[in-house]
Amino acid sequence: MIYLTRKAEFAASHYYHNPEFTPEENQRVFGKCSNLNGHGHNYTLEVTVKGEVNPQTGFVVDLKELKDVMNREVVDAMDHRHLNKEVPEFAKAIPTTENLAIVCWQRLQPRLKVAKLHRVRVYESPDLFADFYGEE
Repeated sequence: MIYLTRKAEFAASHYYHNPEFTPEENQRVFGKCSNLNGHGHNYTLEVTVKGEVNPQTGFVVDLKELKDVMNREVVDAMDHRHLNKEVPEFAKAIPTTENLAIVCWQRLQPRLKVAKLHRVRVYESPDLFADFYGEE
């Protein structure tokens, strides 16, 4: 089994807000991130796929195809967007780094035909990331 990782970057804004919380609870739980005007981050997305090497091509997956899927499903859909307002999955879900990793998985997994999605990692800053491995 071979594992390959491809990286992409995008910038997006968001806020954290739970409509079931009072304004005071949102402020207490989410702090500055609860400002409904939002704030931005630069994100790094790492997508790891796994599979066997095709003896005819030497590929597990054509990395250009993987890049195209990552761009279409995540980067183009989220880059310079307000996640809460412009990404359908976050109309009701809080766009935490953890939830962002899950959404990226859900968008990518059905689009991969040859290699199997192994891990999605989203970095919000150099010291914060979330991994999502799906269900094995």
